[in-house]
Amino acid sequence: MLAYALKMLIGDKAKYIGIVIGLSFASFIISQQAAILVGIINRTFGFITDVSQSNIWVMDPSVQYIDDIKPLKDTDLYRVKSVDGVGWAVPLYKGTIQARLTNGIFQTCILIGIDDATFIGQPPILLEGKIEDLRIEGGVIVDRVGAHSKLSTIVDGKRIPLQRGDIMELNDNRSCVVGICEVSRTFQSQPVLYTTYDRATSFVPSQRKLLSFILAQSAPGSDPEEVCKQITAQTGLAAYTTKQLKYLTVIYYMKYTGIFVNFGVAILLGFIIGTAIAGQTLYNFTVDNLP
Repeated sequence: MLAYALKMLIGDKAKYIGIVIGLSFASFIISQQAAILVGIINRTFGFITDVSQSNIWVMDPSVQYIDDIKPLKDTDLYRVKSVDGVGWAVPLYKGTIQARLTNGIFQTCILIGIDDATFIGQPPILLEGKIEDLRIEGGVIVDRVGAHSKLSTIVDGKRIPLQRGDIMELNDNRSCVVGICEVSRTFQSQPVLYTTYDRATSFVPSQRKLLSFILAQSAPGSDPEEVCKQITAQTGLAAYTTKQLKYLTVIYYMKYTGIFVNFGVAILLGFIIGTAIAGQTLYNFTVDNLP
């Protein structure tokens, strides 16, 4: 029977080539669309992945995902520090700011303010400069993609990337580039700027509350999930482990955007097309060879 089946499959070369091409195309569509979906989903929590020094994130209870920022009071930081099981806690600022380049062009950027003393929340990879250079007056570190694209300038038809030592204005405040970093690509396409927390809060317009997140680390021997429950019970704030916050962000984008539906339909169509081509061709093989 195996010999007859092989003869049926490859005996008609035109149909055999057709089924191979059809299945290859369907497999390509399924793999390609699934890969794009996974890549986009990974981008939604790219910033969380970059902040690897802490394992607990504390935020306003109404926050739905990482970019849904609802500022906290400065005193909330000390309340979190006082919870049993918390080894340490530091502030983190995340927001947007207008950068004015030397050629007068304005560009919206993502501004990250990390702890002044420990630099917890710093970019994962520094390509140029040192993290300690952020202590220089007005110092900021720019991500490589932003420095070579939206923050670059065009002179005589050539694109000149932003480099160390270049000056720009952030909300009318003089700033100096002290380093270039590599960060994970995020769902947002704006350039990313890192500076200290105090400087970041002085760059942005004054508000009553500017603390975006509190980064914390569970004490040695403590279960991070249990510490999160203790923080919520004692402070009323939402506390998530890194894994939980990633999951929360993914669920939000799956639920409230058309990403999953659009790519899911494309993957389903690829599967249906492949099944239809293979089934119809194999059926024809069987009918033709019944005698």
